[in-house]
Amino acid sequence: MCFFKSKSDQQYKTGIRILSISILMLYFVTSCENNKQEIIDEPLDREKTPSVRDDSVTMLISDSGVIRYKVITQDWQIFDSSKDPHWYFPKGLYVERFDSTFHAEATLKADTAWNFTQRRLWQLKGHVFMKNTKGETFSTEELFWDERQQKVYSDKYIEINRPEKIRLKGTGFESNMNMTQYRIFRPDNTNLYFDEEKEEQETP
Repeated sequence: MCFFKSKSDQQYKTGIRILSISILMLYFVTSCENNKQEIIDEPLDREKTPSVRDDSVTMLISDSGVIRYKVITQDWQIFDSSKDPHWYFPKGLYVERFDSTFHAEATLKADTAWNFTQRRLWQLKGHVFMKNTKGETFSTEELFWDERQQKVYSDKYIEINRPEKIRLKGTGFESNMNMTQYRIFRPDNTNLYFDEEKEEQETP
């Protein structure tokens, strides 16, 4: 009898322990589910939280059935519900434009970029570099590309290197969309320059 009662007591205590643990686990799971639901139900800050985000993106863009552009970025964030809808490229942007033979005839890169989709305005910032179809290169810290007004402009310092070994420098810049017709508003002295390594290679 004593052994039977002892066994029953043990079973009873074990059952109570299991029931207590089960209730505790059920409470914990329920609490977690409630917390998760509260987090999901909280309204998102559309100015700070992108509706779409993608990384390591490489896109080919066609024009009239012909591939004309390649876009590469490590982080693409889309804020289409913000007050000023835009795309954001916090880790930089690289673009190539191809000719009919799929050869890169122009390039663009920047440390950071924004595309304000409704305003059709691009803002490029931080080590902005562009090369046009003439082989001219443009270097500045900030550049705007306005699709509506069909112009590119900046109020920052800019350097332009031309194939005929001329370097243009100044502050304030405006150009057409292809970067082939441009002017500097406050030019510095124009410099002639040469590439010593290239000169040595071209010397017979």
